[in-house]
Amino acid sequence: MPELPEVDALVGFLRGRTVGRSIRSALMTSFSALKTFDPPLTELVGRTVTGAARHGKWLDLDVDGVHLVAHLARAGWLRWYEQLPASRIRPGKSPIAMRVGFDDGSGFDLTEAGTKKSLAVYVVRDAAEVPGIASLGPEPLGDDFTLEVFAGILSGRRTQIKGVLREQSLIAGVGNAYSDEVLHVAKMSPYALAASLDDEEVARLYDALRDTLRGAVEAAEGRPAAELKDAKRQGMRVHARGGETCPVCGDTVRDVHFADRSMQYCPTCQTGGKLLADRRMSRLLK
Repeated sequence: MPELPEVDALVGFLRGRTVGRSIRSALMTSFSALKTFDPPLTELVGRTVTGAARHGKWLDLDVDGVHLVAHLARAGWLRWYEQLPASRIRPGKSPIAMRVGFDDGSGFDLTEAGTKKSLAVYVVRDAAEVPGIASLGPEPLGDDFTLEVFAGILSGRRTQIKGVLREQSLIAGVGNAYSDEVLHVAKMSPYALAASLDDEEVARLYDALRDTLRGAVEAAEGRPAAELKDAKRQGMRVHARGGETCPVCGDTVRDVHFADRSMQYCPTCQTGGKLLADRRMSRLLK
Protein backbone atom coordinates (compact mmCIF):
# COMPACT_ATOMS: atom_id res chain seq x y z
CA MET A 1 0.00 0.00 0.00
CA PRO A 2 1.40 3.44 -0.88
CA GLU A 3 1.93 5.43 2.32
CA LEU A 4 2.92 9.00 3.11
CA PRO A 5 6.40 8.99 1.48
CA GLU A 6 5.28 7.37 -1.78
CA VAL A 7 2.10 9.42 -2.07
CA ASP A 8 4.10 12.57 -1.38
CA ALA A 9 6.48 11.66 -4.20
CA LEU A 10 3.58 10.87 -6.54
CA VAL A 11 2.06 14.27 -5.78
CA GLY A 12 5.37 15.98 -6.52
CA PHE A 13 5.68 13.99 -9.73
CA LEU A 14 2.16 14.98 -10.83
CA ARG A 15 2.66 18.60 -9.82
CA GLY A 16 5.67 18.88 -12.09
CA ARG A 17 3.92 17.30 -15.06
CA THR A 18 0.29 18.35 -14.88
CA VAL A 19 0.04 21.88 -13.43
CA GLY A 20 -0.83 24.18 -16.32
CA ARG A 21 -2.10 21.31 -18.46
CA SER A 22 -5.78 20.95 -19.28
CA ILE A 23 -7.60 17.64 -19.03
CA ARG A 24 -8.65 16.28 -22.39
CA SER A 25 -10.32 13.09 -21.19
CA ALA A 26 -11.34 11.38 -17.95
CA LEU A 27 -12.66 7.84 -18.12
CA MET A 28 -13.68 5.43 -15.37
CA THR A 29 -13.30 1.79 -16.29
CA SER A 30 -14.06 0.48 -12.80
CA PHE A 31 -17.34 2.18 -12.03
CA SER A 32 -17.41 1.00 -8.41
CA ALA A 33 -14.23 3.03 -7.77
CA LEU A 34 -16.02 6.35 -8.35
CA LYS A 35 -17.67 7.33 -5.07
CA THR A 36 -19.34 10.61 -6.11
CA PHE A 37 -21.76 11.78 -8.80
CA ASP A 38 -21.86 15.56 -8.30
CA PRO A 39 -19.87 17.18 -9.80
CA PRO A 40 -19.87 14.62 -12.63
CA LEU A 41 -16.60 13.22 -13.92
CA THR A 42 -17.15 15.18 -17.14
CA GLU A 43 -16.73 18.41 -15.14
CA LEU A 44 -12.97 17.79 -15.19
CA VAL A 45 -12.71 17.84 -18.98
CA GLY A 46 -11.52 21.14 -20.40
CA ARG A 47 -10.34 22.45 -17.03
CA THR A 48 -6.70 23.20 -16.21
CA VAL A 49 -4.77 21.61 -13.34
CA THR A 50 -3.80 24.37 -10.91
CA GLY A 51 -2.28 22.36 -8.07
CA ALA A 52 -1.57 19.01 -6.48
CA ALA A 53 -1.59 18.08 -2.80
CA ARG A 54 -1.40 15.17 -0.41
CA HIS A 55 -3.70 14.52 2.54
CA GLY A 56 -2.41 11.53 4.50
CA LYS A 57 -2.42 8.76 1.88
CA TRP A 58 -4.78 10.67 -0.45
CA LEU A 59 -3.82 12.24 -3.79
CA ASP A 60 -5.54 15.51 -4.68
CA LEU A 61 -5.40 17.21 -8.09
CA ASP A 62 -6.94 20.68 -8.06
CA VAL A 63 -8.47 21.08 -11.51
CA ASP A 64 -9.41 24.75 -11.51
CA GLY A 65 -11.58 24.45 -8.42
CA VAL A 66 -12.78 20.89 -8.95
CA HIS A 67 -10.75 18.28 -7.10
CA LEU A 68 -9.90 14.83 -8.41
CA VAL A 69 -9.09 12.91 -5.23
CA ALA A 70 -7.88 9.30 -5.12
CA HIS A 71 -6.93 6.74 -2.48
CA LEU A 72 -4.82 3.95 -3.94
CA ALA A 73 -5.70 1.50 -1.14
CA ARG A 74 -3.65 -1.68 -0.80
CA ALA A 75 -3.00 -2.66 -4.41
CA GLY A 76 -3.51 0.56 -6.34
CA TRP A 77 -0.93 2.56 -8.23
CA LEU A 78 -0.49 5.42 -10.69
CA ARG A 79 1.00 4.62 -14.08
CA TRP A 80 2.26 7.63 -16.01
CA TYR A 81 2.58 7.92 -19.80
CA GLU A 82 4.36 10.63 -21.71
CA GLN A 83 2.11 9.55 -24.57
CA LEU A 84 -1.18 8.04 -23.45
CA PRO A 85 -1.98 4.71 -25.19
CA ALA A 86 -4.67 4.91 -27.82
CA SER A 87 -5.91 1.39 -27.11
CA ARG A 88 -9.45 0.99 -25.84
CA ILE A 89 -9.85 -0.22 -22.24
CA ARG A 90 -12.41 -2.96 -21.66
CA PRO A 91 -14.17 -2.45 -18.32
CA GLY A 92 -13.75 -5.46 -16.06
CA LYS A 93 -11.01 -6.93 -18.26
CA SER A 94 -8.12 -4.77 -17.12
CA PRO A 95 -6.47 -3.64 -13.87
CA ILE A 96 -7.02 -0.05 -15.03
CA ALA A 97 -9.68 1.68 -12.94
CA MET A 98 -9.35 5.19 -14.39
CA ARG A 99 -7.57 6.92 -17.26
CA VAL A 100 -6.89 10.65 -17.44
CA GLY A 101 -5.47 12.35 -20.54
CA PHE A 102 -3.97 15.82 -20.93
CA ASP A 103 -3.80 18.29 -23.78
CA ASP A 104 -0.16 17.46 -24.63
CA GLY A 105 -0.94 13.75 -25.12
CA SER A 106 0.39 12.65 -21.73
CA GLY A 107 -1.72 11.07 -19.05
CA PHE A 108 -2.01 8.47 -16.33
CA ASP A 109 -3.90 5.35 -15.34
CA LEU A 110 -5.00 4.50 -11.85
CA THR A 111 -4.59 0.73 -11.59
CA GLU A 112 -5.50 -1.88 -9.01
CA ALA A 113 -4.20 -5.43 -8.89
CA GLY A 114 -6.00 -8.41 -7.38
CA THR A 115 -9.66 -9.24 -6.90
CA LYS A 116 -10.34 -7.16 -3.78
CA LYS A 117 -11.14 -3.71 -5.15
CA SER A 118 -10.69 -0.86 -2.69
CA LEU A 119 -9.28 1.97 -4.83
CA ALA A 120 -11.48 5.04 -4.41
CA VAL A 121 -11.93 8.12 -6.61
CA TYR A 122 -13.86 11.26 -5.68
CA VAL A 123 -14.72 14.33 -7.73
CA VAL A 124 -15.52 17.15 -5.28
CA ARG A 125 -15.41 20.93 -4.98
CA ASP A 126 -13.49 20.76 -1.73
CA ALA A 127 -11.17 17.93 -0.67
CA ALA A 128 -12.62 18.17 2.85
CA GLU A 129 -15.88 16.76 1.44
CA VAL A 130 -14.16 13.36 1.21
CA PRO A 131 -14.96 11.54 4.49
CA GLY A 132 -11.55 9.89 4.69
CA ILE A 133 -9.83 13.27 4.45
CA ALA A 134 -12.19 15.07 6.82
CA SER A 135 -11.42 12.52 9.55
CA LEU A 136 -7.62 12.54 9.22
CA GLY A 137 -5.41 13.11 12.23
CA PRO A 138 -2.39 15.44 12.16
CA GLU A 139 0.43 15.10 9.64
CA PRO A 140 3.41 13.52 11.44
CA LEU A 141 5.95 15.66 9.57
CA GLY A 142 4.08 18.90 10.13
CA ASP A 143 5.69 21.66 12.20
CA ASP A 144 2.73 21.53 14.57
CA PHE A 145 3.19 17.81 15.24
CA THR A 146 5.24 18.28 18.38
CA LEU A 147 6.35 15.77 20.97
CA GLU A 148 3.60 17.13 23.22
CA VAL A 149 0.95 16.52 20.54
CA PHE A 150 2.22 12.98 20.03
CA ALA A 151 2.27 12.29 23.76
CA GLY A 152 -1.32 13.52 23.95
CA ILE A 153 -2.37 11.06 21.24
CA LEU A 154 -0.84 8.16 23.17
CA SER A 155 -1.95 9.22 26.64
CA GLY A 156 -4.52 6.91 28.20
CA ARG A 157 -4.88 4.87 25.00
CA ARG A 158 -4.86 1.18 25.92
CA THR A 159 -4.27 0.12 22.34
CA GLN A 160 -1.28 -1.68 20.84
CA ILE A 161 1.15 0.90 19.56
CA LYS A 162 1.27 -0.51 16.04
CA GLY A 163 -2.48 0.00 15.74
CA VAL A 164 -2.15 3.58 16.97
CA LEU A 165 0.48 4.38 14.35
CA ARG A 166 -1.73 2.94 11.60
CA GLU A 167 -4.95 4.66 12.67
CA GLN A 168 -5.52 7.48 10.18
CA SER A 169 -7.80 9.45 12.47
CA LEU A 170 -4.93 9.69 14.98
CA ILE A 171 -1.89 10.14 12.70
CA ALA A 172 -2.21 10.69 8.95
CA GLY A 173 -0.28 8.74 6.34
CA VAL A 174 1.36 5.83 8.20
CA GLY A 175 0.35 2.30 7.28
CA ASN A 176 1.47 -1.25 7.84
CA ALA A 177 4.92 -0.92 6.25
CA TYR A 178 6.18 2.23 7.90
CA SER A 179 4.72 1.32 11.29
CA ASP A 180 6.92 -1.81 11.16
CA GLU A 181 9.91 0.34 10.27
CA VAL A 182 9.26 2.98 12.90
CA LEU A 183 8.87 0.40 15.67
CA HIS A 184 12.09 -1.32 14.64
CA VAL A 185 13.99 1.97 14.74
CA ALA A 186 12.43 2.74 18.14
CA LYS A 187 13.33 -0.77 19.41
CA MET A 188 9.75 -1.29 20.55
CA SER A 189 7.36 -4.22 20.47
CA PRO A 190 4.37 -3.72 18.15
CA TYR A 191 2.19 -5.03 20.98
CA ALA A 192 3.29 -2.48 23.58
CA LEU A 193 0.27 -0.55 24.86
CA ALA A 194 0.37 3.13 23.98
CA ALA A 195 -0.66 4.18 27.49
CA SER A 196 2.11 2.10 29.06
CA LEU A 197 4.99 4.00 27.45
CA ASP A 198 7.08 6.19 29.73
CA ASP A 199 8.37 9.63 28.75
CA GLU A 200 11.66 8.30 27.37
CA GLU A 201 9.88 5.69 25.23
CA VAL A 202 7.41 8.26 23.90
CA ALA A 203 10.26 10.58 22.94
CA ARG A 204 12.18 7.70 21.31
CA LEU A 205 9.13 6.66 19.31
CA TYR A 206 8.44 10.26 18.28
CA ASP A 207 11.97 10.66 16.96
CA ALA A 208 11.81 7.29 15.18
CA LEU A 209 8.51 8.24 13.53
CA ARG A 210 9.71 11.60 12.26
CA ASP A 211 13.20 10.42 11.24
CA THR A 212 11.95 7.31 9.43
CA LEU A 213 9.29 9.17 7.47
CA ARG A 214 11.56 12.10 6.69
CA GLY A 215 14.25 9.75 5.40
CA ALA A 216 11.75 7.87 3.24
CA VAL A 217 10.36 11.13 1.82
CA GLU A 218 13.85 12.28 0.91
CA ALA A 219 14.66 8.91 -0.70
CA ALA A 220 11.48 9.01 -2.80
CA GLU A 221 11.63 12.67 -3.77
CA GLY A 222 12.19 13.28 -7.46
CA ARG A 223 11.79 9.65 -8.49
CA PRO A 224 9.45 8.85 -11.37
CA ALA A 225 6.27 7.00 -10.44
CA ALA A 226 7.55 3.79 -12.02
CA GLU A 227 10.51 3.59 -9.61
CA LEU A 228 8.75 4.32 -6.32
CA LYS A 229 7.57 0.81 -5.46
CA ASP A 230 11.01 -0.73 -5.85
CA ALA A 231 12.63 2.14 -3.98
CA LYS A 232 10.26 1.60 -1.08
CA ARG A 233 11.04 -2.14 -0.91
CA GLN A 234 14.78 -1.54 -1.04
CA GLY A 235 14.62 0.95 1.80
CA MET A 236 12.83 -1.36 4.24
CA ARG A 237 14.79 -2.77 7.18
CA VAL A 238 12.26 -5.33 8.46
CA HIS A 239 8.94 -4.90 6.65
CA ALA A 240 8.36 -7.69 4.10
CA ARG A 241 11.76 -9.14 5.06
CA GLY A 242 10.64 -12.09 7.16
CA GLY A 243 13.36 -14.74 7.31
CA GLU A 244 16.10 -12.27 6.41
CA THR A 245 18.82 -10.93 8.69
CA CYS A 246 18.15 -7.86 10.81
CA PRO A 247 20.55 -5.15 9.58
CA VAL A 248 21.11 -3.93 13.15
CA CYS A 249 21.73 -7.03 15.27
CA GLY A 250 21.93 -9.98 12.86
CA ASP A 251 18.94 -11.85 14.30
CA THR A 252 16.30 -13.28 11.94
CA VAL A 253 13.39 -10.99 11.11
CA ARG A 254 10.12 -12.71 12.07
CA ASP A 255 6.59 -12.61 10.65
CA VAL A 256 3.21 -12.42 12.30
CA HIS A 257 0.35 -13.19 9.93
CA PHE A 258 -3.21 -11.93 10.26
CA ALA A 259 -6.29 -12.52 8.11
CA ASP A 260 -5.56 -9.70 5.67
CA ARG A 261 -2.00 -8.57 6.36
CA SER A 262 1.27 -9.46 8.06
CA MET A 263 3.83 -7.58 10.08
CA GLN A 264 7.54 -8.07 10.62
CA TYR A 265 9.79 -7.40 13.61
CA CYS A 266 13.17 -8.31 15.09
CA PRO A 267 12.99 -10.23 18.39
CA THR A 268 16.39 -9.08 19.61
CA CYS A 269 15.83 -5.40 18.79
CA GLN A 270 12.17 -5.16 19.78
CA THR A 271 10.88 -7.86 22.14
CA GLY A 272 13.82 -8.82 24.33
CA GLY A 273 14.35 -11.99 22.31
CA LYS A 274 10.79 -13.25 22.78
CA LEU A 275 8.81 -14.44 19.77
CA LEU A 276 5.35 -13.15 18.98
CA ALA A 277 2.90 -15.98 18.31
CA ASP A 278 1.90 -16.13 14.67
CA ARG A 279 -1.86 -16.09 15.10
CA ARG A 280 -4.47 -13.36 14.93
CA MET A 281 -4.87 -12.87 18.68
CA SER A 282 -1.14 -13.16 19.23
CA ARG A 283 0.57 -12.60 22.57
CA LEU A 284 4.15 -13.00 23.70
CA LEU A 285 5.11 -16.62 24.08
CA LYS A 286 6.24 -17.53 27.59
